[in-house]
Amino acid sequence: MTEELEAADPQEQIQEFLKTEKYRQRISQLAVSGKTSVMIDFEDLLTFDQKLAEGLLEKPDEYLRYANNAALEQLRIEDPEYAEKIEAERVTVGIVSLLEAAQLRKLGSDHIGRLVMVEGIVVRSTPVRPMVMQAAFKCKRCGEITPVNQTGQFLKAPFVCSNPSCSAKGPFDFVQEESTFIDSQDLRLQERPEDLPPGQLPRTLNAKLVGREIVDVARPGDHVSVTGIVRAFAPARPGVGKLRTFILFLDVNSIEVLGKEPETSMPSPEEEKQILELAKDPWIHRKITTSIAPSIYGYDHIKEAIMYLLFGGVQKILPDITVRGEINSLLVGDPGTAKSQLLQYVARIAPRGLYTSGRGTTAAGLTAAVIRERGGGMTLEAGALVLADKGIACIDEMDKMRPDDRVAIHEAMEQHTVSVAKGGIVATLNARTAILAASNPTLGRYEPHRTVAENISLPVTILSRFDLIFILRDVPNKDSDSKMAEHILEIHRRGSTPVEPPIQMELLRKYITYAKGVKPALTTEAIQRLKDFYLAMRSASETEGSPVAITARQLESLVRVAEARARSCLRKEVTAEDAEAAIAIMDKSLEEVGIDMSSYKRDIDIIMTGKPKSMRDRLQIILSTLMALERETGLVEKTTLLNELDTKYKVSRGEAERLIGQLLREGTIYEPREGYLKKT
Repeated sequence: MTEELEAADPQEQIQEFLKTEKYRQRISQLAVSGKTSVMIDFEDLLTFDQKLAEGLLEKPDEYLRYANNAALEQLRIEDPEYAEKIEAERVTVGIVSLLEAAQLRKLGSDHIGRLVMVEGIVVRSTPVRPMVMQAAFKCKRCGEITPVNQTGQFLKAPFVCSNPSCSAKGPFDFVQEESTFIDSQDLRLQERPEDLPPGQLPRTLNAKLVGREIVDVARPGDHVSVTGIVRAFAPARPGVGKLRTFILFLDVNSIEVLGKEPETSMPSPEEEKQILELAKDPWIHRKITTSIAPSIYGYDHIKEAIMYLLFGGVQKILPDITVRGEINSLLVGDPGTAKSQLLQYVARIAPRGLYTSGRGTTAAGLTAAVIRERGGGMTLEAGALVLADKGIACIDEMDKMRPDDRVAIHEAMEQHTVSVAKGGIVATLNARTAILAASNPTLGRYEPHRTVAENISLPVTILSRFDLIFILRDVPNKDSDSKMAEHILEIHRRGSTPVEPPIQMELLRKYITYAKGVKPALTTEAIQRLKDFYLAMRSASETEGSPVAITARQLESLVRVAEARARSCLRKEVTAEDAEAAIAIMDKSLEEVGIDMSSYKRDIDIIMTGKPKSMRDRLQIILSTLMALERETGLVEKTTLLNELDTKYKVSRGEAERLIGQLLREGTIYEPREGYLKKT
């Protein structure tokens, strides 16, 4: 009798616990949300009854069974109709936030059968597949249906037919309609980089999820906290039997995403009030730029550009084309100008940010990899740009990437999709990602008298897809150098940032997420300003032979930047002021990048084609002269060509030598023998 009392005890205790106000409310909400699981905070259980909490950790299978029964009993009291409806499915109890997380690499034989909490990154997830819980088998002789509860990996048939008059030992047919199924999924967790001991490689652990409310919660790349029971299974070798060393896996009871998902970090009512308060501030743009990477000194215009990049413009989906809303920026700079630090910061603060660096990045790693499964089929694994969908991908050392890997970014930057056609898989994935890239100048330092295309070892096809390009030059200047030195030394002295950011990082992230819901539209004044600027820049190029200053691509960039500025103070419309700010920052970018050094005129062709108009004109002169001489003599002597250019077109010998050298490098002309030239 006493044993029975004791056995019933934990269930009654848990039911007492579920009768507290907080959990009665949670249980009565099940019917409204259509769910079948109740989450219990372990700390609440511990304060209610310490023995109960200890029992749950030591014998989780037994105690979770009591908890599930108690929750169903309590639901019968709160909402009998709903309890009746879901009785077949049962109510499950999930335990969240244990007192401390177990380290993934420390899990061992002592933990088998115990309840633990593990934190890690999801590196792989299988599709959700139905798993049979109770299988119904039909006897082929008498047609009697026998239900069999299923455990383990394989489907088990009954030993004998349940009809006493038949009692045949088979054969049986599986009846799908009469069986009950439940959703299941497998995840692979990997240790978080911050938990790694020095010099160690991250370890992984497989986790098995069962139940429709915990599957498909986490995606690859998410940081998760998983509570579950540690189990071990013996791998089998065909023809030999089971091995003596077992493999650990986690039977998951509850899973929480800790990641920086925009969906999960919606602001609370108090934070929303703070956000709306901030947006009313007339100096909000100044506040946001000051809050971006406060430990990095200066770079106001670059921080402003990063602010626009974080908020982004509005995507327009038309019947025939899609116009992207995300802004792409490129920072080109001398070594030691804090490019990587800025990128790392943006990856941390963006609601979905990813950081990757040049040489170790491949095309498959950026877009999508096709991986052969154990079963022999092929599956797709998402790469960085797909994981950062609706977020920001920071690509450092872009110039160090292999050219054939870099091509993979083209489509993602303009079309915002990633297309894969390999191994029988033809798919198009979304990659609505803003890209912030950094690259070093070709010669180590930025050479002001050479064009941007010569300074950056990136192809023109990629350069023209960046909305804003900035040059970070390390030029000695007494005033700014002394302020910079003070700033850096102050950081080292205090061990914290000397400038207190006006908006804290956590709030800024929520502010950005909140602002993404605002869709600003252009006003007539803003349209007029942008149109005037575009036309003024184009008309400067109308005179014959002058360079093209701006193209339609830059006009679209202007619209995106203006929308981002309106969005950053939660305005529904883009005002003339936003248009002016967009023009100012675009002007700064064009000034640094699109200037033809020989004529000091704006020339967008430097970004579009890699050569300024003046240089293209001179190359054209050299080629036409060469071809004219070639008609006369066949092979052209170099000295004859140089004399001809000097006398007829006033191209100095030094300049002509340099340009001929460039044509030789590009393969437009060649030297059949020493001192002679011919067009290819």
